[in-house]
Amino acid sequence: MGTARKSAPSTCPICGKPAVPGAVVNAKGGDAFPFCSFRCQLIDLGRWLGEEYRVPDGDDQSGGGVDGAPAPGDDRSET
Repeated sequence: MGTARKSAPSTCPICGKPAVPGAVVNAKGGDAFPFCSFRCQLIDLGRWLGEEYRVPDGDDQSGGGVDGAPAPGDDRSET
């Protein structure tokens, strides 16, 4: 008496087509999810390797410390 687990419908982050877990599986058992296909998965990988996706470097002029306070060792002095 097991219950079937339904996953929430999802869309491919690359092309926007529906993406279903387990719907696209390669010969080795690899799943393309959350992408709709291995093609979209490779496009995403290429974007990562081409550094199109980046984490902000943190140079936001806020001081670098907690609540905008100067970080320890910061030479800037307030006048």
